[in-house]
Amino acid sequence: MELNAPLEQGEVALVGAGPGAASLLTLAAAQLIADCDVIVHDALVSDAIMAMACPTAELIFAGKRGGKASANQQDICDTLVRLGKEKKRVVRLKGGDPFVFGRGGEEIRALSAENIKFRVIPGITSGIAGPAMAGIPVTDRTVNASLAFLTGHEAEDKSRLDWQALVAAFPVLVIYMGTRNLPKIAKNLLDAGMKKDTAVAILHAVSLPHEQHDYGTLSDVVEGRLVGASPAIVVIGDVVNQRREWRI
Repeated sequence: MELNAPLEQGEVALVGAGPGAASLLTLAAAQLIADCDVIVHDALVSDAIMAMACPTAELIFAGKRGGKASANQQDICDTLVRLGKEKKRVVRLKGGDPFVFGRGGEEIRALSAENIKFRVIPGITSGIAGPAMAGIPVTDRTVNASLAFLTGHEAEDKSRLDWQALVAAFPVLVIYMGTRNLPKIAKNLLDAGMKKDTAVAILHAVSLPHEQHDYGTLSDVVEGRLVGASPAIVVIGDVVNQRREWRI
């Protein structure tokens, strides 16, 4: 299968929209967005990308925002199944990559259970693109040989993380949707033995005109001196100190 081949009737494509800038879309993503019957899209898909939609396409908002009322995942799955059964050519458009904290796995399981044809178009995940746009190398041979991606929701009371094991194994952490729980995350990391002067970057709306970068340390976070905009990618580790501005 050619990933950019036109969608068949009743086919659903899970498409990664990347970090926001339309120029960072894959060719397949751009072509399918411009040629489909329905787009079911997240809140994090930028206006520039939505402007590329087929003019006749139906647009269905299925966004999720931390702390606000949002679409229920089961409802989204049911919508995709319904549209597939109606023989619509569907693009399920997700910020970043569908399979990196994007719940794409839940959606393909729902489609597969109903024998609905689907394809997956990977996108540039924000945990890679965000630091790159800020000039931060998430891996640097002078700093780290391992890297962990996690979601800020894991700082909740029912966290599945072993914070001490995390700190021992991973000198660099990239946290998705990490702003709201960042003080709690920072405290957990300090309690687990991470140094208080460990560098932190909070990267909001990377690749978009209103992007914002904020820098400090874990102690700055805990003491309230570092508070970035949300939603954001948070990078924690000495790679932050290796950053070099390139978009001047």
